[in-house]
Amino acid sequence: MSNEAIEKVHVLIIGSGPAGYTAAIYAARANMKPVLYQGIQPGGQLTITTEVENYPGYPDGIQGPEMMIEFEKQAVRMGADIRYGIASKVDFSKRPLRVEIDEEKWIEADSVIICTGASAKWLGLESEQRLNGFGVSACAVCDGFFFKGKEVAIVGAGDTAAEEALYLSKLCSTVHMVVRKDQMRASKVMQNRVLNAPNIKVYWNSVTDEVLGEHKVEAIRLHNTHTNTKQEIPVSGFFVAIGHEPNSGIFKEFIDMDETGYIKTIPGTTKTNIPGVFAAGDVQDKNYRQAVTAAGSGCMAALDSERYLTSEGLA
Repeated sequence: MSNEAIEKVHVLIIGSGPAGYTAAIYAARANMKPVLYQGIQPGGQLTITTEVENYPGYPDGIQGPEMMIEFEKQAVRMGADIRYGIASKVDFSKRPLRVEIDEEKWIEADSVIICTGASAKWLGLESEQRLNGFGVSACAVCDGFFFKGKEVAIVGAGDTAAEEALYLSKLCSTVHMVVRKDQMRASKVMQNRVLNAPNIKVYWNSVTDEVLGEHKVEAIRLHNTHTNTKQEIPVSGFFVAIGHEPNSGIFKEFIDMDETGYIKTIPGTTKTNIPGVFAAGDVQDKNYRQAVTAAGSGCMAALDSERYLTSEGLA
């Protein structure tokens, strides 16, 4: 490949959720001339969220997609170069760092900020996707408040599912917890809390056949694989808590990750094992996964990147 085909940039940001846009805002204000590629889902997971009520500064709440448009506008106003495109490959083996866009164009960067996020795992039901945002959610902390005093269902058997079921139990009248096997994967202490919660009802050996409702969730149909029987449970909300998958595949060859693919960062920073490469937002955070924490880590990544470039004489 000829050098003419390679564009050179100062700071390259991959991903466009709250982490990516915040990193772009801070980097642009510091005159780092950031270039941001939005990725496969411009705006990230918030674009499939309806009402956002827990982000500071929006007293009346805001729609997720609208919020991400405002983030993007602010980044552009600060001077960030926002582009549509998908990072398809990276080469972090030497300087400058190299990232391939859309399998056709290589970019060289002095610093790279990874903000590719994580994708919720779904059951794969047509009705689940159709009613996503209309009673179906993959985040109890984000959306549980909308079901205050109502009956809801949650699917999952790990610590996250147990934690989210307990969270919902403080808001909702009844939480129907659907567990595929005859036991949970969650830690003993979390299992005990769930089983001792008076308004959590656990359905063992059960899978969700269908989410019922035309325009909003009205019920779920469960199939008990042990007795081979089916039942319908009226609910207003349906929460899927079977895990998230970090969008980190293209970095595996170079970046240290945990066993599930979350990028490891040095505690208290956004630094990865490769100097000049930083990670922010849900791709490196499996604990909080909130818009506000993603934005906070995007700020950290821009500041970490600025300090790195200064220390290397590249600023």
